[in-house]
Amino acid sequence: MIICGLKLTHDGAVAVLDGDRLVFSMEMEKRANGRRYSAIEDLRHVADILADFGYTVDDVDEWVIDGWDGDRTHVLHRSDGGDPLVIPIGPYRESEHAPDLLRPSLSGSFTISGTPLRYTSYPHAAGHLASGYGSSPYAVRGEPSFVLIWDGGLFPMLYWADPAHGVRSLGHLFPLIGHAYAIAGLNFGPQRGVSQATKADELSIAGKLMAYIALGTARPEVLSMLAEAFHRIFESDAEPAVLYRKSVGGYGSLFEPSRPPVYELFASLRDGVRPLGVSDEDVLASIHVFLERLLVERITAMVEHWSAMPDSPAAEGPWNLCLVGGCALNIKWNSALRALPIFRDVWVPPFPNDSGSAIGAAALGLAQHTGLVPLAWQLRSGPRLGPPPGALPPGWTAARTSASGLAQVLHETGEPVVVLNGRAELGPRALGGRSILAAATSPAMRDRLNRMKGREPYRPVAPVCLVDRAPEIFDPGVPDPYMLFDHRVRPEWVSRIPAVVHLDGTARLQTVSASDDPFLAEVLECYHRHSGVPVLCNTSANLAGRGFFPDVASAIEWGRAGLVYSEGVLYQRSSPADGGPDERERW
Repeated sequence: MIICGLKLTHDGAVAVLDGDRLVFSMEMEKRANGRRYSAIEDLRHVADILADFGYTVDDVDEWVIDGWDGDRTHVLHRSDGGDPLVIPIGPYRESEHAPDLLRPSLSGSFTISGTPLRYTSYPHAAGHLASGYGSSPYAVRGEPSFVLIWDGGLFPMLYWADPAHGVRSLGHLFPLIGHAYAIAGLNFGPQRGVSQATKADELSIAGKLMAYIALGTARPEVLSMLAEAFHRIFESDAEPAVLYRKSVGGYGSLFEPSRPPVYELFASLRDGVRPLGVSDEDVLASIHVFLERLLVERITAMVEHWSAMPDSPAAEGPWNLCLVGGCALNIKWNSALRALPIFRDVWVPPFPNDSGSAIGAAALGLAQHTGLVPLAWQLRSGPRLGPPPGALPPGWTAARTSASGLAQVLHETGEPVVVLNGRAELGPRALGGRSILAAATSPAMRDRLNRMKGREPYRPVAPVCLVDRAPEIFDPGVPDPYMLFDHRVRPEWVSRIPAVVHLDGTARLQTVSASDDPFLAEVLECYHRHSGVPVLCNTSANLAGRGFFPDVASAIEWGRAGLVYSEGVLYQRSSPADGGPDERERW
């Protein structure tokens, strides 16, 4: 059975399951240097994406569309080759009108190239749950798990997922939407007061803020102000707070008035810190710590309370936990939750945000036939590379190069290399298939990579490390193949790999083994033999505000790197581009 899952809103994507096997998931931003967070506006793109992988619309047995804002339905206005379409879809999360996450909220029809097609749709939160649990090792072992979903327009919701008994909603930890983190960045720091022209502008802030907080320190007086204002605005018995809880349920920030109270929270905080002269860096660090502590305290209390209830199906802990939703990209919160003794293990898929929603939609379609079952998936199930360039631009040469040859180039030249190899990674992180690799041994490399990519100077560059060497370099240094937790760099290594050490002494580690990625593991092994260091810098290979480079030609045209490796070939700029300064001088 071929099931196609569609995410038509931001982070638009198409995913196909053949039985329980994920054939591919393709996000719009990863096609032809597409803009980040792009939606699918015209359904002809769906047919084009299917064709890229050898499928036609007629090959699909079932169509499933991810839900969006609302407590009943959400109506999308799309087109089919320019012809307007009105597509009702499911709500944002479970509600009185859609009480079961694993059952369709509605069904309907749409067209692609004029062909009428039937579809079902589920709540948006259901797709997160299905992708997170279905990709987890717990599903493989048939074990139940708590699932925490905190998305942009959603309160942090806790669920119990059990393959034998289905899904049970345990309620929210606190009544605050995930966009609160990005809204903090609109009230303090370098983005303060900046008008956000598009949804994508706001979506990009959270990741920058997670880096920016390393410039500050959480202040006890600010934490106290936050606790008082949060309780008063969101959880007290005061009339405005009571009205808020009656009118806002975490059904999407476009559907209900969930943002104004968040702005009120930060306005109250601005008034409180102004007489104290507290820096924006310290305020933002305090906001981060406040929310982290709130997550840790509330999830601990809810898990312990619910598991002790007479009718609770949860056996005695520690328990499994899946983290999904946009907030599961926050590596520091993930690490804090993983450190809790109540959890045996914490799983975050490489596509926890809406980039995994099409996968989740397809998994929900499968669940109608099989129940909650594990998905057979591989990390590198994104788009294939476009064809290699024909005639190279003036000044460029190409030569066959092995993994060991690439490692030697990285060591001897000290130059960054764009690496485009095989199919792209699922999710937003470049993990070796669409990466820029570079030596981490100079502190100047981080600054250089940030300048190359047009990024703020405080932004960190991630380390990629051989999994068996990680414990000696990082704390805890446990396997983390998807770059979704933070690790402290051990003191004796800080001066040896300064390019990947963030301002607070941590790093967003990616570990690699031969079973994860044989090519990248060989590069690291060979680089280690040359340099004595089993670590390289890894940052995404893309145009600013765009998805990964889809082909070598895009990377060469970008012009900000003089070395591009792809599929056994090293492309090298042997003379300055356009007669200008060479790469080292320019960047």
